[in-house]
Amino acid sequence: MKKKALSKDSPKVSSFIYGCWRLLDDPEGADVPRIRQKIDACLESGISTFDHADIYGGYGCEEAFGRALKEAPDLRKHIEIVTKCGIMLVDPARPENRIKHYDHGGNHVIKSVERSLKNLNVDVIDLLLIHRPGPLMDPEELGAALDHMRTSGKIKYYGVSNFTVSQFKMLNSCTERKLATNQVEMNPLYQEPFLDGTLDYLIQKQIRPMAWSPTAGGRIFNDTSEASVRVRDAVQEIAARYGMEMDQVLYSWLLMHPSNPAIILGTNKPERIRRAVESKTRHLDKQDWYAIWSAGNGQEVP
Repeated sequence: MKKKALSKDSPKVSSFIYGCWRLLDDPEGADVPRIRQKIDACLESGISTFDHADIYGGYGCEEAFGRALKEAPDLRKHIEIVTKCGIMLVDPARPENRIKHYDHGGNHVIKSVERSLKNLNVDVIDLLLIHRPGPLMDPEELGAALDHMRTSGKIKYYGVSNFTVSQFKMLNSCTERKLATNQVEMNPLYQEPFLDGTLDYLIQKQIRPMAWSPTAGGRIFNDTSEASVRVRDAVQEIAARYGMEMDQVLYSWLLMHPSNPAIILGTNKPERIRRAVESKTRHLDKQDWYAIWSAGNGQEVP
């Protein structure tokens, strides 16, 4: 799988990215051998980019992944590390947090990155994302912190996650380098980025999004809501017609969008990791695409 940059100011990443959000939720465990199975399945399939956040797994996923890197340090030269910060959870690992909130202060962001470097057992983060925006975010303070970490060698590139167009522009005006990407939720049940200008703006600026929750957190497979059932029926019909699996249809659906998203996988099953990349060579037609789109919002296009 050929790596491509997300923008002019970004690392080259694989077309699919392995998301580590549920790394510790694997029913088969989260010890180093099991994590290595998933890393190896990714690399064998051409997936070299791994998406983390400080909060994942109750602040434990980075450290678990880092143990695997510590036992096999040569892996580092073959992978790209993405991580995020800014969300503050109520968790035993952070007893000082009384409520869930955001902290975009420069000191906090720098300390978060330093902690992530230690937990992941790496010397540099390839791409740091601000996990979510917030009303108290000072773009000048945050931008200065991002630039400081880049020039000091702690991170190579920076970007954001879940930002609106106006929030993206605001922070982008306060950094020396341009933001690399905007990681946003994209799936047939969550169509806002397709409609609110988020993807339009990224296309205009030649910035590829990172797409999280491409299967709506699995709801398309098993949820009983009317929208989920509609999408599931549409996807199943298309999958049967093409001889594909449902998840492959959903990935192919996203890959048809002109924003050319890098898709984040959330599975703990190595076989599904391998299967996902086949979506690159399986193509839907426009009528298939709109069948899924219309199923998601419950109405045909105007």
